[in-house]
Amino acid sequence: MATLDEAHPLFLFAMDQRSSLLEHTYDESGGEPVDEAEAERVRAGKQLVYRGVLTALAAGASRDRTGVLVDERYGADVARLAKDAGLQLAMPVERSGREWFELEYGDEWMAHVDAFDPDWVKVLVRDNPDFDPERRERQASDLAAVSSALHDAGRPFLVELLVPATDEQQASVVDYDRELRPDLVVQVLEYLQDHGVEVDVWKLEGLDERADAERVVATARRGGRDTVQCIVLGRDAPEDRLDHWLRTAAPVDGFVGFAIGRSNWEEPLEDVVREHLDTEAAEQLIAANYRHFVDTWLEARGGVEHGVDAGAV
Repeated sequence: MATLDEAHPLFLFAMDQRSSLLEHTYDESGGEPVDEAEAERVRAGKQLVYRGVLTALAAGASRDRTGVLVDERYGADVARLAKDAGLQLAMPVERSGREWFELEYGDEWMAHVDAFDPDWVKVLVRDNPDFDPERRERQASDLAAVSSALHDAGRPFLVELLVPATDEQQASVVDYDRELRPDLVVQVLEYLQDHGVEVDVWKLEGLDERADAERVVATARRGGRDTVQCIVLGRDAPEDRLDHWLRTAAPVDGFVGFAIGRSNWEEPLEDVVREHLDTEAAEQLIAANYRHFVDTWLEARGGVEHGVDAGAV
């Protein structure tokens, strides 16, 4: 595992979407390809997105700080290419499109991890203190088992945490993200930690206030978890909102980068799928989007002043 801290950030290019990708980009409402030809179209799309990463690297993006988060189901070839290229590789083990955590490959999940040997093993989790208590308890227990197995195997655990609002919470405030979500994130982190879920990197929704970002880091590191790090996820937010989240987190010790996916590639890929854009132009747009977010982070963090050469990224 590469060094990960404020001076050695991780800019993770996320392309592990599966059911949502099929539904929104390929118009498959069931979240599954209709046949093998459609599945191959999805694989080809992921390869196009990866070529956008390579275009960014050719334009000067840091190979050491660039990572790729990609799934086995449609991105196995991309995962192998990223590994061969010396990029940091993260791969998910959760089943896509499920409300509650479920392992994609059941009892065989660790064999799939071993086959690809990623630097980071990722899980997507949705939780909220007002969700069903029994389902929360079961999910936390399942996550604790995964974290224990990964750490026994010497593999770092990356958890993408989403804290969606309940209908009642959404109705009670004007801006859920700003007014309620920060407190709920802290409560969920504490709950999962208290239930034995030990995480190396938390991939978290963006925060609007620096004080909230600092409080989240303090919670992630409570109880002697001093080496735990946080990164910002993109959540397909508009560029100006995502820029604000990056600028809020970047100066905070404990936030060490981001994992951004659809904001990099969704529109260019959709334009290619709908035959409005050629692949080379799409790759250039994807690379430019990624470099924009990297530059935003480095400028907010302080670039060279904080041990990162902005010109090399």
